[in-house]
Amino acid sequence: LRDFLLVYNRMTELCFRHCVCNLNYRLLTGREESCLDSCAARLVRANHRLMGAYVGLMPALLQRRAAEHGALAGPSGLPASPEPASGPAES
Repeated sequence: LRDFLLVYNRMTELCFRHCVCNLNYRLLTGREESCLDSCAARLVRANHRLMGAYVGLMPALLQRRAAEHGALAGPSGLPASPEPASGPAES
């Protein structure tokens, strides 16, 4: 939810700065409104493409992380323990 709100706020700010040039009127002009519609549509399409690529790459990332975690763990699946220090043997 936090990430969604950050993206939404950033998109709103970018489109507002790009499209609204006159703050003397309460309502948007037709030109400003169409600019905001197209700006928001472009950013939403770009976000959908990025999310699609992320969803496509996510399984490979998870597999790689699992393999790295498995390599760090010992053969039993438990973390490898450090080698015992050489010293006097206890009886």
